[in-house]
Amino acid sequence: LEWYLQSAEFSKYVVGLTPAEVANLATQFVNDHHISADNTLLNAGCTMQITGIKAVVAKAAGYVAGSEEAPKNEYTLGMGTVVSLESSKTGTAQVDATVATVVLDKDGKIVFCRIDVAQNKVDIADGFVTIPAEFKTKQELLYDYHMAAYGSDNNGDGIVLEWFEQAKLFEEYVIGMTVEEVQNLSIQFVNDHYISADDELLTAGCTMQITDFRDAIVKACNDDQAVKFECEGEFTLGLAINSYNDGSKDAEETDGAVQVYSDIAAAVVADGKIIATLNDAIQPKIGFNEEGNITTKTFGGTKRELKENYHMAAYGSDNNGDGIVLEWYLQSAEFSKYVVGLTADEVKALETQLVNDHHISVDEDLLTAGCTMQITGIKEVVAESANNAR
Repeated sequence: LEWYLQSAEFSKYVVGLTPAEVANLATQFVNDHHISADNTLLNAGCTMQITGIKAVVAKAAGYVAGSEEAPKNEYTLGMGTVVSLESSKTGTAQVDATVATVVLDKDGKIVFCRIDVAQNKVDIADGFVTIPAEFKTKQELLYDYHMAAYGSDNNGDGIVLEWFEQAKLFEEYVIGMTVEEVQNLSIQFVNDHYISADDELLTAGCTMQITDFRDAIVKACNDDQAVKFECEGEFTLGLAINSYNDGSKDAEETDGAVQVYSDIAAAVVADGKIIATLNDAIQPKIGFNEEGNITTKTFGGTKRELKENYHMAAYGSDNNGDGIVLEWYLQSAEFSKYVVGLTADEVKALETQLVNDHHISVDEDLLTAGCTMQITGIKEVVAESANNAR
């Protein structure tokens, strides 16, 4: 709608609200605009940025920031990971990890979504491991992923957008949906890809396979270790995946192994500081013989999903000498609580000490809370996720 029509819809919408309630109307970040998070207003046609409008309307009504307790909106941050080793083949070990993070409002509707994929390939020709110089995610590759050049034209319009462009369209598409609505998205099989059956999404340009996106988002919405947070104003959401080689070996007298692991994090940022975060990790293993043939593919779940089955309590190091070693997912949760209120740079700069061959925190509060495991990879990925917030 034209600006004056959208303005009129906003004016109708705020009738009956207090100045503070107008000032603190919830927004979401879509197409570089902070628009309303309320479907009633969006459906009425007011889809433009409202940050300046709500501020000036509240001011005109007598609102002074800090003059009264502003209502805080309640949200939930969740994260989900879908891992496949099925694209591994003779000569190539491959791990595909699709990660989604969501922020849900108090009604269980998605207000933010971020998606990325770590597609880590390792050459194992003739039984020898050749590790790439670096592992970049699809979001990090941007135009170097080359979907526009080599992807399938699945809706027949002659245009194929880059992966990161299509992923952003899907992120925006699910805003306002519940987990049930995402789970039940209509899918069709085209050119060997399970793509959306919604013409709106296809016409926008998201024509690639979306099944792993859908499944990762559903897991994120159903995350049983999600964190609650409150925020009065604007915030952004970031996601990061850092992958690295950890002990991969050639096939000699016994099978070789590719062990490319990934640290994962999501962060909600407001006024430059983390107000909620989650972190996770995956440790898939792919076995192969001297001919480069795949012999085994092993992945039991993310560390958060494994919970007690990761067995850190049984086999981990007692790095602070209190005789207690918490499971990985519990230590991860303590780290997430600890960094709330810090900036990305402050998280990255957290000081560590070397104890039992592990770089653990030097902060007694964090150690006493039970986070005594190595935190170098965790702090790096959490800081990166905060820097990626948009």
